[in-house]
Amino acid sequence: MVAAPGELMLLDDAASLASAAADRFCAWLGAAIESRGEAHVALTGGSSAGALYTALRAPERRAALDWRRLHLWWGDERFVPLDHRESNAGLAIRILFESGLDEQIDHSGALPIPSANVHPVPCEEAIAHDREPAWAAERYAEMLRTSVPHTAEGLPALDLILLGLGTDGHILSAFPGSAALAADAPAVLAVPAPTEVAPHLARITLATRVLGGAGRILVMVPGPAKAEVVARVLHGDSGGSPPPACQALLPSATWLLDRDSASSLG
Repeated sequence: MVAAPGELMLLDDAASLASAAADRFCAWLGAAIESRGEAHVALTGGSSAGALYTALRAPERRAALDWRRLHLWWGDERFVPLDHRESNAGLAIRILFESGLDEQIDHSGALPIPSANVHPVPCEEAIAHDREPAWAAERYAEMLRTSVPHTAEGLPALDLILLGLGTDGHILSAFPGSAALAADAPAVLAVPAPTEVAPHLARITLATRVLGGAGRILVMVPGPAKAEVVARVLHGDSGGSPPPACQALLPSATWLLDRDSASSLG
């Protein structure tokens, strides 16, 4: 029997997908804040993330969540400075905060998340001190350990993890054959630059086993380029190892597709 996500939703187009993702983001994290007084989300990168961040700035969503109680983390990051065009954290900061975290600047329309609640992977610090990606991974694991609730297995229990899907079936920076897919992988680890998927940069990523401890998982997959891999994941891949994204077929996961990305499902 092929595994399935807890919810699979088909939207008309990428804009509708971003809107649905933003509504769920606010509802789920709002419930966590109401329950515990704070919430922790791991963000992602890519075009679907950018569309989501823009949708979150709509007035009705700004009013729907106590943003001051939200903590931003990242599920994976490229080993580049924050101002690099390939930085996942840099993308979020440019859109959510209108290019800055300086609380002395009036960023009209920016989300009111305190700068102390924004926790990028410390790639910039590592690069500045001529340290390796493994150092940034260890440092980030410690940051999560001291600031985020944990499961009985010692894994970070994030309230929500956002995911995209690569054309090779990867999620986070867990590529096919990656150590990040192992059942005993550390919660955070450095992975080499992928050779098959751009950008060809070293990464720091959460291990896929962290997904099991998340309150919610939201997988956003718009566009025709993802149609084939969506079918492989959701229908079952009969040849070779399952795509890494199969590890996000969990009861806590919602998969949002548009008509293009779902076009090969039949």
